[in-house]
Amino acid sequence: MKITKAIIPVAGYGTRFLPATKVQPKEMMPIVDTPIIEFLVHEAIQSGITDILFVVHPTRSNVDKHFAQHKELEEFLSERGKQDVIDKLEYLHKQANFSYVAQEKPAGNGDAIMKGQSFIGEEPFAAFYADDVVVSKDTPALKQLIDVYDRYKNSVMGLVEVPTQDVVNYGIAKGDEVEDGVIKINSVVEKPAVDEAPSNLASIGRFVLTPDVFEYIQKQPAKNGETYLSEALGELAKEGKVYGKKIDGTWHDCGSKFGLWKANLEMGLEHPEIKSLAQEHIRKMNK
Repeated sequence: MKITKAIIPVAGYGTRFLPATKVQPKEMMPIVDTPIIEFLVHEAIQSGITDILFVVHPTRSNVDKHFAQHKELEEFLSERGKQDVIDKLEYLHKQANFSYVAQEKPAGNGDAIMKGQSFIGEEPFAAFYADDVVVSKDTPALKQLIDVYDRYKNSVMGLVEVPTQDVVNYGIAKGDEVEDGVIKINSVVEKPAVDEAPSNLASIGRFVLTPDVFEYIQKQPAKNGETYLSEALGELAKEGKVYGKKIDGTWHDCGSKFGLWKANLEMGLEHPEIKSLAQEHIRKMNK
């Protein structure tokens, strides 16, 4: 079955970035001139997604406004002859079918995914976390996972290797490599201690999930009031129903201050306008 739907949870408070996120949600923070969330949506569209559900905070989300048409702004720009900017804005609300559902309180990413059960029905689907931006030269990160799903017909996690000391920050997977870069997962542990981590393969915010994942999420006990998707995937993995794909691309963990700064630095240098200005600055310095 073709994968055309995606769930993107964006209901968190973004506490690591306070006070910047007191009013502006974390997913709307920019990398140069583009909000983080827009990179995720663009990747989804490139991977064949047509319908996207955002799981939002009931009072704090600006995502719906970002992807909605803004006629007054378009008229303002039209009066000033800025058709190129209008084209960019129009593309935002035309690129996919957007839906929204509220997560009343921060109860974990597993709970957020559960909010999309009626939206998904019995179809396999994609899921993103808004902390993770992946820059791929060829195949988008999500499409890499979809290709693995097409071969194995099971849930697929996006994986990257992280330094051993960083395993405490991520869901960590272990398994056996069945083809180059593809792992058949047998265990997933959420934020293990360094000496208890089964590997250094971190699960990042890219998933292709089969609809049976909802049943496994419901079975998971809450930890500190939160339910984790990784715990449900760990149970599915015990039954041989989860694969992992080492992502081919550059991963930016925008959930940390350093990661967001690094993304702005590295991706900014590839931005056409900044790249041109930087090259001109270097030429002047070398004269």
